[in-house]
Formats: sequence, C-alpha cells, structure tokens
Amino acid sequence: MSGRSARAAFALVVGLAMLPCGARALAVTPAFGHVFIVVEENHSYSEVVGNSSMPFLNMLINNYGLATHYYANAHPSLPNYLWLTTGSNDGITADVCPATVTQDNIVRHLNAAGISWKVYAENLPYAGFLGCAAAGGYVAKHNPFVYFRNVKRNIANQRRIVPFTRFARDRTNHTLARYSFIIPNLCNDGHDCSLSTADAWLNTNISPLLNMKMFQPGNGAVLIIMFDESVSSDTASGGGHVVWVIVGPKIKQGYISTTFYQHQNTLRLMLEGLGVMSYPQGAATAWDMREFFSR
Repeated sequence: MSGRSARAAFALVVGLAMLPCGARALAVTPAFGHVFIVVEENHSYSEVVGNSSMPFLNMLINNYGLATHYYANAHPSLPNYLWLTTGSNDGITADVCPATVTQDNIVRHLNAAGISWKVYAENLPYAGFLGCAAAGGYVAKHNPFVYFRNVKRNIANQRRIVPFTRFARDRTNHTLARYSFIIPNLCNDGHDCSLSTADAWLNTNISPLLNMKMFQPGNGAVLIIMFDESVSSDTASGGGHVVWVIVGPKIKQGYISTTFYQHQNTLRLMLEGLGVMSYPQGAATAWDMREFFSR
C-alpha cells in the first residue's frame, strides 16, 4: 500500500471511530426521494411508548426505527421548532410572536440546492399567512418558517406555507414537495387534546401517505414523527426525553437506537438525505443518524 493510500485508510478508520457506536456500520446516509416531518406536542417518552391510546404510532415504533435517547433542546415550544429548522434557538427562549429570525435556516439551504419544500399547517387561513394565531388552533409558535426573514421578505417562499387541506390534494396529484413540514393544530398535535386524538389524526392523515409507492420497498421516502418537547417538569438536556420515530423502506425494521440525539441531528439528517451538502448553524457539527438505515 502506498503512503497516500495508507494515510487515507487511517483517516477513514479514525473518522468512523468518531461516529456514535451504532452509526459505524454505514459510510453514508442514503438518499431520500422525499422527507416528511410531523411534530407533536408536550408529552414525555414514557407517556407515548407502549401507550394503548396510541396504537397507530406504536405500530410504527414497533416496525421501524425508534430513538430511545432523543432529547428536546429547550422549553417552551418555539425554541425547539427553531432548532429543528435553523440548528439554534436564534436567541429566542420564549413563545414570542411576532419576531424575526435573521440567522441561517433550512429554507436558505433548500432553495440554494434547488430542493422543493412546503409547510402544511392545519387551520392556516390561507397560503402565506404570517399572523400569530388563527381560529381552529393554528399558532405561529409551532410554525418556525413564518419567523424567517427570508420568508417574510419573499412572496414565493410565503406561498410554500399552505393550509393542511392541500396535503391530501398534493398527495393524490403526486405533487408533494421533496421536503414537507407538517403541523397539526393545537388539538390534533396532543397539546390541548388527548394522545388518542393525536393518534387518530395521524392514522387518518398519515397512513394514506405510507401506502404510496414512495414508501414501498425499493423506494426512498422517509417520515419522521416526533415530539417537540417533553412535559414541563422534565428539563433533561434542556427540553426533556421525547419520542422520535423514523419510517421508510430503507429503515431497519424494529430498530432501537440508544445514541443521544437532539433536534439539530434531525435537521442534519433531513438535509443530508435530500442531498444538501451544507447545513445551518448547529446542524453543521451535529453527528448524523445513519444508524437507522439498512445497507
């Protein structure tokens, strides 16, 4: 082996050694055709996993990938949503509205890479609505995109934030964006109503998505269902122990991870899987989540 080859081999070994132990089996995160993320609200890991009131979500947990050491970054909601989309809380520590986030964010990176994206928010009055709240349970604190300056100043970006009613239409018409951020209302995300209500909403609205060709064997769609933060009394690692589930044909069946993850890891995973080669703020240094994927 030449000196250059030896150095390359050594660098590869060192690089793999620095990964979380469960992630070392793979060299790269596989490509996603589409990624969907649904964010639920304010329940602890122990309240959800194994709960008979959530049969649909627990079916996904049992059949796909579960992160058992996933922790939210903060309390209350908005800072967590920012971590999921900017890799930071951007100096925001409360559920403020209105406010403007000027820092780097996922929209900038998706647009630069030419990746289509859309936000589906339940009870959003109309596409591009930037208000703080609306009848039916829509709240801006669960929609980080309306805080971004590069959305507030760009009509084309605003039009990508649409009422959830368009999700079924886009699914039927096969016009779903490659990145979809899905926001149930305050009842259906478990914030104001029961976990059984949240689970029924998931079953009604998300199970048809999983029947699409993109989620069948040989394809590459990914769905993440997660909670933004735990109950307020749980402040471990900032926002407490929460459920994070990943679904898709490339996910190891029944896989259980014990690696520590937070929202910046999810942001990194989504962008990396979509082929984006740059990452905002904390996502740039977050370790990947490749351990969930089959070879």
